[in-house]
Amino acid sequence: MRPTPTLPLSAVIITRDAAQTLPACLASLHFCAEILVVDSGSQDETVALAKAAGCRVIETHWRGYGAQKQFAAEQASHDWVLSLDADERVTPALAESIARALQAPTHVAFRIARRNRFLGRYLAHGEGYPDWCVRLFDRRRAHWSDDAVHERVIVSGEIGTLDGDLLHDSAETLERYLEKQNRYSTLAAEAAWRQGKRSSAIRLFCSPLLRFVKFYLVRRGFLDGLPGLIHILIGCYASFAKHAKLIEREREELETRSLAKGQKDPGSLFDEAP
Repeated sequence: MRPTPTLPLSAVIITRDAAQTLPACLASLHFCAEILVVDSGSQDETVALAKAAGCRVIETHWRGYGAQKQFAAEQASHDWVLSLDADERVTPALAESIARALQAPTHVAFRIARRNRFLGRYLAHGEGYPDWCVRLFDRRRAHWSDDAVHERVIVSGEIGTLDGDLLHDSAETLERYLEKQNRYSTLAAEAAWRQGKRSSAIRLFCSPLLRFVKFYLVRRGFLDGLPGLIHILIGCYASFAKHAKLIEREREELETRSLAKGQKDPGSLFDEAP
């Protein structure tokens, strides 16, 4: 049984087949008045573990990352919400910082430095740390975006900064990580297309290059050794893949229009050389 907490705070976690990482996450949330787990079809022991730990569990369908997290926040018993993923853990220093912040909140939301574990090592530079994210917020003044991927908290008011780290301790293999990045790049390209965004050869080349310069050189990702290099190269590939998929989407659109017109568009970027 968790000790009786004093903070009027709901920790909310969205899950699916998270039995491997969920126990550590739940153990780090002893200071919260409520832990709410919103599960979307787990086939492992996720739901049983959450219930055994004293969590309130809601089983529901999948809405997309942003929409699912917003649904979870709306079901919480308290207006102050700490939103986590099942493979994240609150450090003692962060727990103390949250407790201080909620004694007399001066902001409507707070950002947290997330530290990512990759290839068995917690990264300390580059994209891996500090990976700033807003996770503690008053739901009356903030809400999750409805993005299918790279969702974010939209805040109406000032954002403060908490001390301490949020540990992202993913247990996935490199193969699964690569699969996830491929899936995320597809979702990101689809979202960009719906927003009217387009890519080009210049963006295809420059976006990964600028990302490498920013995180590996300026933010010293090279200090994280080989894991840091692999991490940023995969990130650059994801950026490249997003723009490549946008270009592919544009080509498909042009071909569809050409077929509808019964002729090839002479101004198409994708005309074959004679």
